[in-house]
Amino acid sequence: MIVEMHCHTSEFSKCSHVPAAQLLRRAVHVGLQTIVLTDHHFQWEFDALAVLRAKAQLPSTFGILAGQEIETSDFGHILLYGASETVEAPFPPLEQIRQKYPNAAIVWAHPYRDGKIPSKERLLSDLIDAVEIFNSNYSIAEAARALKDWHRFRFTATGGTDTHGLYYVGMYPTIFDHAFSTMAEMVIEIKAGRCRPYFKEIASAGTSRTQVTELTVGPKRTHQRKTIIIKTFSSPESWKEGEKGQVITEILYRHGFDRGSCRVARPLEKDKRTLSVMEEKIFGRTLYNAMVGAEPPDMRWYLEMTACWLCKLHNARFKITPENDYLEKEPDRLDYYLSSLTETGHRFLDRVTQIRNLVLQYERQLILSHPELLLQCHGDYHAKNIYVCKDKISREPYIAAIDLESSYQIPRAFDVGNFLAQYVNMFFDQTRVQQHAPSDVFYRTYLEHADELEEGFGDHVSLFKARTSLSILYYLVKVKMGDSPNFWRVMVEAERDLASIQTHQLENQHAVGQ
Repeated sequence: MIVEMHCHTSEFSKCSHVPAAQLLRRAVHVGLQTIVLTDHHFQWEFDALAVLRAKAQLPSTFGILAGQEIETSDFGHILLYGASETVEAPFPPLEQIRQKYPNAAIVWAHPYRDGKIPSKERLLSDLIDAVEIFNSNYSIAEAARALKDWHRFRFTATGGTDTHGLYYVGMYPTIFDHAFSTMAEMVIEIKAGRCRPYFKEIASAGTSRTQVTELTVGPKRTHQRKTIIIKTFSSPESWKEGEKGQVITEILYRHGFDRGSCRVARPLEKDKRTLSVMEEKIFGRTLYNAMVGAEPPDMRWYLEMTACWLCKLHNARFKITPENDYLEKEPDRLDYYLSSLTETGHRFLDRVTQIRNLVLQYERQLILSHPELLLQCHGDYHAKNIYVCKDKISREPYIAAIDLESSYQIPRAFDVGNFLAQYVNMFFDQTRVQQHAPSDVFYRTYLEHADELEEGFGDHVSLFKARTSLSILYYLVKVKMGDSPNFWRVMVEAERDLASIQTHQLENQHAVGQ
């Protein structure tokens, strides 16, 4: 049973802008089954509710009940259900309310609002029967914090829209396990803990550093229903990377990536207290999944659009993170890519170590001698961080990219080389994709749309393809594929890429010598 537990009418709450009859009709429209009017220090009489039902022309199956929101001197606002009368000011302490109405249900209203962090002792207090963990007055971070506390402490929780206007009626309802028709029955259900906020929470794919949760709140027909992605990081250090990615996403979002054919997820909030960042979910298919099931013309088009997204980022020439960040951290990253081979005593450890050393040598040479090539890159641009979507209103297709935690100022060839190496590896056993949408489609499209490519760009791409191959080799060993044909292919292609760079350098030296 879906119930709106917290709403205000313009008849008896000065802060509300919606008449009761409109409120009720809207509640029916969005799919609620019962609404509880909770005006400030006012409880509707039973007869008045009957008149209101007739005025709103409600179906007989829709329930209308009345509680009240009152202010206490110690717990702030509470929702009182089942009192025999209206509680008026002055504002009493909560214990006095409990003593006077021992059989009523008391829900602590929006205790996380305005950045407050209620203590465990208060959340589990015998004076209250439930805690409102979702409320339209919460920020996303406050709602996420409340949700985490509910999981930790296991108190009874409710949702309440705290409606003061028409458009967001029913946004944060509560679902009850058993149907009821009277206030006395509702009180029994609350006290028994047979209710919870109406939402869907899904643990999504994360990493060793992050836990990813999808949170969807409210019935499908509510105007403001959204799905939020909450990324919770394992340590303050990893959260700094997540925060960096969020800041970069915010800048892109403000500079044209909020609309059109190239987008990012809408960034929402950062919460250092819980080591979390939040963004709206992108609804679509990953490029990987879209390619596997697509017709050949669509495959090519998806790949071309993917190249155009990257060109838009690079052509904007953002400079956000410090210039020296990438090279400072790169030796440790490359050593990490060797770790799985070292741990297993892999037979090709020496060859892969040589690849690692050459990659680092060429990276330093390129970046230190050409700092003008540095610009903000995605840093982890591959087919599972790219989404093929359709605009909800225009139905126009667009490409969106996620996960900018690895974004640095680096040569733009990094993103191109990374994508090409990852693309070939991800579709290694997908002959249909290889045949109809080879990686050359992406590369040609990028070359066509990129602004002012530097001399030697092809060699730079080869360098970063070889670098990405190191991360792929690390992964293949980790998943027990260190002896697979794909491992051999990736290693040999990395050696070829580096050899081509050496050859071109020798040719250039010879030409200069002549």
